[in-house]
Amino acid sequence: MKDKNRSLDDSALNVMGGINSSHDGMAAAARKRFVKKTRKIPVEELTEKITTGSRLYLAKSITLLESIIPEDRVAGQQLLLNLLPRTGNSIRIGITGVPGAGKSTFIEAFGLMLAEAGHKVAVLAIDPSSTVTGGSILGDKTRMEELARHPNAFIRPSPSAGTLGGVHKKSRETMLLCEASGYDVILIETVGVGQSETVVRGMVDYFMLLVLTGAGDELQGMKKGIMELADGVVVHKADGDNLRLANKTVREYRQLLHLLQPASPGWTSTALPVSSIKNTGLEEVWKTILSFKETMEDDGFWNGRRQSQTKDWFHSMIKDRLIDTFFAEPGRKEEVIELEKALLGGSLTVTGAVERLFGR
Repeated sequence: MKDKNRSLDDSALNVMGGINSSHDGMAAAARKRFVKKTRKIPVEELTEKITTGSRLYLAKSITLLESIIPEDRVAGQQLLLNLLPRTGNSIRIGITGVPGAGKSTFIEAFGLMLAEAGHKVAVLAIDPSSTVTGGSILGDKTRMEELARHPNAFIRPSPSAGTLGGVHKKSRETMLLCEASGYDVILIETVGVGQSETVVRGMVDYFMLLVLTGAGDELQGMKKGIMELADGVVVHKADGDNLRLANKTVREYRQLLHLLQPASPGWTSTALPVSSIKNTGLEEVWKTILSFKETMEDDGFWNGRRQSQTKDWFHSMIKDRLIDTFFAEPGRKEEVIELEKALLGGSLTVTGAVERLFGR
């Protein structure tokens, strides 16, 4: 309690002494109640703690970056600027898959294998669909209890609400903080559907697709676009009575991948059978990822892709800011509603409505 009182005494909130009048003292106390409280954000302390690998301060720093309070935003960007020289030294792996493919089970088994080998593993979840409901992804840690307890692992659920680009921004910045904290393997799980695959592809080095056995039915429902994004396919749950069928599925996916445009120039995507329950195939997946990294670095594509992703992120943020600024203008939302009524009533074309919005 003494420390808390001392910090208050040292802050800008402290009322200067030297006024003896009780009336003046009461007035000062009243003024103090209405003074807007400010707080000093310890950016330098956060920087130091993150570089020493503190998971507690890493979580606090991520929360700071996700804040919408203006002073937090300024502090968060200064923190990122301080840490930028320590970023970029990880392998960024995106993981997507059809419902029921066992993404969380795979991530826990794969993450534990890497953590036990001495790697520092960060798991981030991205759910662009939460921009619709405003909901957050719950249960990630409860679904990966063993990995969450490992000292070499850090798990962070998806940010909630905001625009699609906003989710991308928060996840990108979270990834950078994790890298600055020494995490050399970043696993990014897509939780939503639809645009989540392209969002994650745009921020990772290696993109992995998890599928189940029974390629015939599976391939009919699999979008060609998603397959073309994948640097590798994991045929999951390849164990027990399912093993024979899993190996058959692997062969079918390899044939398909051979016919598709490669997701990364100079790399031939392949399929591998994996059982997270039996811990089989996990090492082969890691060896494949390391081979991918070596190939991409030799071809000069590794850094080129990251630079391209940063530019895309920048342009995405510009678009988000322009949209926010547009609708923040007084009367703008009401004007859009009126133009929508005219459109639906047939008295105005879409192009005409846009011209009215921007032509004044």
